[in-house]
Amino acid sequence: MRRQRMNDICPHCGFRFEIEPGYFYAAMYVSYGISMAQLIAVGLLTYALTRSESPWVYLIALLVTTVVSAPFNYRYSRLILLHCLTPKVKYDPKYEDELI
Repeated sequence: MRRQRMNDICPHCGFRFEIEPGYFYAAMYVSYGISMAQLIAVGLLTYALTRSESPWVYLIALLVTTVVSAPFNYRYSRLILLHCLTPKVKYDPKYEDELI
């Protein structure tokens, strides 16, 4: 199993990803927003498919969603926040061919 790890330095342009104080707190808010959107969508989808009145159906669906999407939320909440906080870092298509 691969650990969730982000690069300290961009392998293409050499940009150093330095994390300022409070970055992880802000990333938690972004992760919370992503998680809530996922849980609302799964809850509504579960209702639409099952029309169940049992809270256990919803609890199981939401717990499975939370566990399965945790790695996604962990990584992408930090990337979204990094993108929002550093607008000077832009996509450069000349590095696209160098991807492994």
